[in-house]
Amino acid sequence: MPIVALSAIEEAARRIAGHVRRTPVDLSPSLSKIANVPVHLKLEHRQITGAFKLRGATNAVLSLSETERQNGVACASTGNHGRALAHAASALGVRCIVCMSKLVPQNKLDAIAALGAEARIIGRSQDEAQREVDRLVAEEGFTDIPPFDHRAIVAGQGTIGLEMLEDVPGAETILVPLSGGGLIAGIAAAAKGLKPDVRVIGISMQRGAAMQASLAAGRPVEVEELPTLADSLGGGIGLANEWTFEAVRELVDEVVLLTEAEIAAGIRHAYFQEREIVEGGSAVGIAALLAGKVRPAGPTIALLSGRNIAMDLHRRIVEGANCLEDPA
Repeated sequence: MPIVALSAIEEAARRIAGHVRRTPVDLSPSLSKIANVPVHLKLEHRQITGAFKLRGATNAVLSLSETERQNGVACASTGNHGRALAHAASALGVRCIVCMSKLVPQNKLDAIAALGAEARIIGRSQDEAQREVDRLVAEEGFTDIPPFDHRAIVAGQGTIGLEMLEDVPGAETILVPLSGGGLIAGIAAAAKGLKPDVRVIGISMQRGAAMQASLAAGRPVEVEELPTLADSLGGGIGLANEWTFEAVRELVDEVVLLTEAEIAAGIRHAYFQEREIVEGGSAVGIAALLAGKVRPAGPTIALLSGRNIAMDLHRRIVEGANCLEDPA
């Protein structure tokens, strides 16, 4: 059984309506030609905060008790979840602290601070940042709203899956960026709840793909976090993972890993062919199709999950760079 029922995702959709944007699904002629099947792009990077994370964060904050709201919320984040939680908390007048590692890009830190949340930089991994969140919960009474391993978060992200199949009911394959598993668990639960035979493929980077390493080991494991163009897909899944590891193992049909050059090619294609600015973790569905690592047999939806890329980095990539570092 999925960690959230289809009915819980439908309830989340009703709860967050009016608080988040219903993003469009557009046919991509260029990708359809490459894949030889209709390929649609779910343009979730056009969400209010520039990433899908607002759905889960809003559902979670709206589900809090009045006492929990008064005590404040905290989270560990690679950037986009923190920005989403800061936005949702600010809308309800709730204090918010976001803990991040030194690997999180400065533009994401600045965006979180601009929303009124307190940004704390802790160590060089999301696991280290999480330890500060745990302290805030134990010593100061905050409520932890984690980025993925949380039922309300998964249900909120699952609303994307509802919209995908409402707009493309004939979809046979869905391509989803894979990190901690909250996004893909929600989308898969929604999509397979509506259409059990739909294939859901998770896509991540080769550099530090924690969920894939955990699936290979048969249990949650730690991985070294490495700099990557897909920074929003970084971080561990938590050794005490309660929900998303089992959900991914149960519901996801395949996992694909990409090189940095392949991710860069996805960013460039989104810009030049689709006229969309997306971050590396958002471009992985496009990248997998371009690299031939996914060969769908029928109508396909690729999720563009976020646009919060530093624009100087984006410029370098569209000019031909294939990695984070400046060329020698």
